Amino acid sequence: QVQLVESGGGLVQAGGSLRLSCAASGRTFGSYGMGWFRQAPGKDREFVSAMSASGRITNYADSVKGRFTISRDVAKNTMYLQMDSLKPEDTAVYYCAASKGPLALRTANLYDDWGQGTQVTVSS
Repeated sequence: QVQLVESGGGLVQAGGSLRLSCAASGRTFGSYGMGWFRQAPGKDREFVSAMSASGRITNYADSVKGRFTISRDVAKNTMYLQMDSLKPEDTAVYYCAASKGPLALRTANLYDDWGQGTQVTVSS
């Protein structure tokens, strides 16, 4: 099992930037795929980005491609999501997740462990 703690959310104006962090503990960091998802009020949880266990493969939702960047620091057991050119439609609770396997997965129900989420609000 992996314990995940997100941080870095907040209120930002449209066009601004935020960097989310996800600190992981439990299983060996870098031995499993990880992802970012988000959920806006009244909507289903949606995929944002994912990284494979090796770190060599990353995936992005079309809605964030070119604006968001996933990365990690293995020495700190931490994954990041750099969010630039933020839009009001990016407003949501952002969750990080860890899977049992090594792949960069886009499907939420393939992830086993989840953080508590961090709120991102983008004002227009």
